[in-house]
Amino acid sequence: MSLKDQITEDMKTAMRAKDSERLGTIRLLLAAIKQKEVDERIVVDDVAVVAIVDKLIKQRKDSIAAYTQAGRTDLADKEAGEIKVIGAYLPQRMGADEVAAEVKAIVAELGAELGRKPGPGDMGKVMGVVKTRLAGKAEMAQVSTAVKAALAG
Repeated sequence: MSLKDQITEDMKTAMRAKDSERLGTIRLLLAAIKQKEVDERIVVDDVAVVAIVDKLIKQRKDSIAAYTQAGRTDLADKEAGEIKVIGAYLPQRMGADEVAAEVKAIVAELGAELGRKPGPGDMGKVMGVVKTRLAGKAEMAQVSTAVKAALAG
């Protein structure tokens, strides 16, 4: 069963259970998936669904920061609840050590291709490769920090 099908089944389950908060969040996720399919005239696969989930979680985290700063804990709590529901569709994330090891291996590969040791100026090249390999497996902010550390050291 694809991730999109699983989300649809979870929506039906939430409807039957009359869980309105969970249902609303799942509908937001399905709407974002449908929007992507319509905009790009494609049928999304699991990788694209994970990218959409990542994007929605990042938006929610940004909103939580803004609401907390404005003193609106009620809205921040609502966003945090949505993160829990949406986050359930993400695959198991890599730990910091795993991310650092993977980034070091990619930097070493890139160094072999370039014929020199990659430096901070090669961050874009490294991030391009890292994003394709670690998409959905690691948080990109954590990956970016690991890439900066690997290129500086």
